[in-house]
Amino acid sequence: MKGLRIHALIIFICGLSILTLGISLTIQSGLGASPFDALLVGLAETVGLTVGSWEVVIAIILIGCNSMLARQRPEILGLLTAFITGIGIDMWLYGLAPLVEPTLWLNKLACFGLGLILIGIGTSIYLYAKFAPNPMDRLMLLIQSLTGRSIFAARTFIYFFFLIAALVFHGPIGIGTILTVGLGGFILHICMPITRRALDRMQPRRHRSADRTRQGETAD
Repeated sequence: MKGLRIHALIIFICGLSILTLGISLTIQSGLGASPFDALLVGLAETVGLTVGSWEVVIAIILIGCNSMLARQRPEILGLLTAFITGIGIDMWLYGLAPLVEPTLWLNKLACFGLGLILIGIGTSIYLYAKFAPNPMDRLMLLIQSLTGRSIFAARTFIYFFFLIAALVFHGPIGIGTILTVGLGGFILHICMPITRRALDRMQPRRHRSADRTRQGETAD
């Protein structure tokens, strides 16, 4: 059981590392970040604090909203995910700033496209770990469960909501933001089953056996 938790933790951290790298690349591309990340950047530039700090602040608000929607206790562990994500974004932005400053349109598009793909891959990996979903991703899963819609539909709905908030705080809205709204949920929808199959095969045999045992106990 301890080995399962360590295995999940490794997957969790790897997924968040890839996710935050993708977020940082989209911000650095200069084409416009996702609505949520654009809101974070807008708040950082207009109010203060860092982009990563606002990740934590917004997470606290979302944890409260998720608690009311799910009618259960707040998932405080989700704050850990937001905290790690916030640190990751700030570190990647600090490290990428002198290295990644695309000026040509093609380079900007390549930087943004790579970032968008990494966001989908990273999100699907860390969600697979079932360790502690980011409050925004938990909201996505709640909306999917409550409405019976796909992850694509739930993600797109959330993106539109944060797009309005990002406009209010003058976040970096651009063609990249529109692409994220249109493609972000679709990419995640594709990545989720692929990631699940790939990571299932990578699990040690004893871990797979433990998973089947737990699933059987749950069914009983």
